[in-house]
Amino acid sequence: MRTYGRTAEGVWVEIDDPNYIQLATLAQTLRLTEGESPFYANYGIPSHDSVMSQIAPDAAVARTQSQYGQYFANLNINKESGILTPTYNITAVFLNGTIIQSTVAT
Repeated sequence: MRTYGRTAEGVWVEIDDPNYIQLATLAQTLRLTEGESPFYANYGIPSHDSVMSQIAPDAAVARTQSQYGQYFANLNINKESGILTPTYNITAVFLNGTIIQSTVAT
């Protein structure tokens, strides 16, 4: 299995390490609108509805955390406070013990 991600410069790169594939896919899922994927309709967060109602999509983020939790020894997704755009701090512990922290702006 492989996936693709963008670097900070906007260049697409192939990700082939199994641990990082799941992390990259998780970050892409947080940026995905619910129902946007033709293959995985239950993945993503209701971003448009959240912007219109000004209510954070906490239930959808919790569902996403449980969908991807099986691929990590520990996975925490927390909303960053004080930021206007929905931004999430991801702390993932891979099954081999590697700890990664990442921030995803949706």
